[in-house]
Amino acid sequence: MVETHKYPPTPDGRYFVVDGRLWRTSNPGLAPARRQELVQQLMDARRQVGRAKRAGDAAGERDARAAVDAAKQALGERGPVWWTDGAPDYNRRMVKNTPYAAWYAALSDSPRS
Repeated sequence: MVETHKYPPTPDGRYFVVDGRLWRTSNPGLAPARRQELVQQLMDARRQVGRAKRAGDAAGERDARAAVDAAKQALGERGPVWWTDGAPDYNRRMVKNTPYAAWYAALSDSPRS
């Protein structure tokens, strides 16, 4: 889970902020068991990336990165957005350059615990 005090979620729950950048959250509509399965796939794929990098296995790294991307898309963190209201995607954008700028600026004016 994302630590909300360290990585605040946007009011609509679509993103969390890390170092001033928006990152899309997982689809909250996923069944808990499915979400856990996908998170496990993601973690396995990330470990495979590391092993392939350490081994100098470019093909293995490419395949592992594709598995990471597939898991992140299935979680809703990449690819088509999981919300249905037609709102644009601001994933990976600096929050100051999005409609969330005023909300985020107000956060920095108050202590975060």
